[in-house]
Amino acid sequence: MIIDTETRRKLREMDAQDLLAAFERLDERTTMPLSHAEVVRIAVDNAHATHMDAKIQRLVKRAGLRYPQADLRTIDLMEERGLDRGSIAGLDAGNYLEQRVNIVFQGATGSGKSHLLCALAKSACRGRYRAAYIRMPDLAEQVLTAAGKPGGVPKLVRKYATYNLLAIDEWLVDKPDEPFKRFLLELMELRYDTASTAFATQLATKEWHNRLGGDTIADAILDRIVHNTIWIDTGEYNMRQRHGQTTLDN
Repeated sequence: MIIDTETRRKLREMDAQDLLAAFERLDERTTMPLSHAEVVRIAVDNAHATHMDAKIQRLVKRAGLRYPQADLRTIDLMEERGLDRGSIAGLDAGNYLEQRVNIVFQGATGSGKSHLLCALAKSACRGRYRAAYIRMPDLAEQVLTAAGKPGGVPKLVRKYATYNLLAIDEWLVDKPDEPFKRFLLELMELRYDTASTAFATQLATKEWHNRLGGDTIADAILDRIVHNTIWIDTGEYNMRQRHGQTTLDN
């Protein structure tokens, strides 16, 4: 569609590049029978879709996903995994985020927990929520580094408290020391009933208390997690071995 030079200049000046590009993509031959209002609506719809897609891509990039290609819509639901199709679809719908419900993926090593965790975070990004993925050992290292800076740990707590979804992988793979336990308590306190936290872990819930030290701090951390949580058992089937064999076969 032909846009005059002055209109182009004004759209650029308003930083409306997406809208300008949408107008310029329109074909005069196909828009000729349409009213001006219909042409504007089509251009705005296309520009809006482009803008939203770019925003989602930025959210996914900032989330720092270990597996950015992971997607709940294409999760392998082979029978051996025992994953419930309805549960996965429900997670993709994102209602848990509005309800501030936590998610736990628990299962054997290689069962696809990390992939599911990243897919969950990506789904949240598609819903235009702010998400962040981090491995628990990396989070512990960040806490240790922050402890050497004035106000470093409280600042780190506030940073991770702000995400709509915080996805923590390798949950309790190592026993946290006392400073890290106190960090986790403050973080879970700020996130409790205000945002959703997702965990991927090999440990059954009954093992968490001992792993956290079996004391009152462990009680307090768990009290802010386990009572408002959807539990997804990822089973025993080794998806990593399956994918490796598929690669060799091909």
